[in-house]
Amino acid sequence: MRWLKGLILAIILLVVLLVGILFAVNNQQAIPLNLIWLELPAASLSVWLLASLAVGVLLGMLAMSGVYLRLRTLLTRAQRHNQQQRKELDRLRVQELKELP
Repeated sequence: MRWLKGLILAIILLVVLLVGILFAVNNQQAIPLNLIWLELPAASLSVWLLASLAVGVLLGMLAMSGVYLRLRTLLTRAQRHNQQQRKELDRLRVQELKELP
């Protein structure tokens, strides 16, 4: 089953790579990028689009890092509380067994 997952992942990565290559080959027009306050030098359209995708992914990861850290903290707190509850339950079970005649 693990090899099937690896095979499917390899096929998907190969398809994405081929689509990326086709995208880069079909978008060779050199255009300058005007960011209102800054004029960037001319580069192919595929470079600008892939760079904007990379920047968007990085900004998305940065924006989600706060949520991730908050949820990770909540999970750690819940696990600690769960462990304390288990210790209390074990203590009560032992105490109950000691009280039986």
